[in-house]
Amino acid sequence: MSSILPIEGSGITPIDQSQLPADVRKAGPEAENLYETALSFEQVLLGQLTQELQASATATDGSSDDGSDDSDGSDDSDSQDASTSMLSSLIPDAFAQGLTGAGGVGIARELYDSMKTQAGITK
Repeated sequence: MSSILPIEGSGITPIDQSQLPADVRKAGPEAENLYETALSFEQVLLGQLTQELQASATATDGSSDDGSDDSDGSDDSDSQDASTSMLSSLIPDAFAQGLTGAGGVGIARELYDSMKTQAGITK
């Protein structure tokens, strides 16, 4: 049985072996590799989609006016904005990794089903 490992340097996280569909596990290592590749593609796609969603959400948000009054003259906003920005940049990838780590949203399954015959997987 193959192990589900991240592609080195890609940021793609491993998923639990039990998250592979039973028919894929039964079809053998070649089928598992094909499904893992499809799931990796799904994770990349979901990562890009969630990044675009976040970008459009922050663009429509406009300014960082939260209604607070900074009349005390302190300049906390720059450090707070930088840390908030850094944290929020991690959210799309974490969301995509969570989705694919739980088995994905179905894109990988559709890709696997459409490619398995061409890959010689008949089980």
